[in-house]
Amino acid sequence: MASPARTIARLTLGAAMVGAGVLHLTAQRAEFQAQVPDWFPLDDDFTVLASGAVEIALGATFIAVPQKKRLIGGLLAAFFVIIFPGNIAQYVEGTDAFGLDTDRKRLVRLFFQPVLVLWALWGGGWLRRRTARD
Repeated sequence: MASPARTIARLTLGAAMVGAGVLHLTAQRAEFQAQVPDWFPLDDDFTVLASGAVEIALGATFIAVPQKKRLIGGLLAAFFVIIFPGNIAQYVEGTDAFGLDTDRKRLVRLFFQPVLVLWALWGGGWLRRRTARD
């Protein structure tokens, strides 16, 4: 059984992913399009819509299907790793979006991606202390 803190972490991350996914499809679509690197082979709008749909699906499932929290936590962690090159490109290319309008802000953002990976893994039950029963 998950601890209350782990459950809150799972629900919070799930809700954040749903919210971010909805913003991909609606009000901040253009901001997300600006973050798609020039070298990425797919259309910017398609990339934003597809990643938004993935975020909504993963976030909603992380919330609504706790029996699959390990699977979804692992998929979320993988998703964060997969999109990380886009964050690096935003820093290297100096792309302004979401208030990340300086190299320093874009660099600091890079250090939050591992936090998201760990959050997804912890919320999904991947990271836990071993007990005498393990």
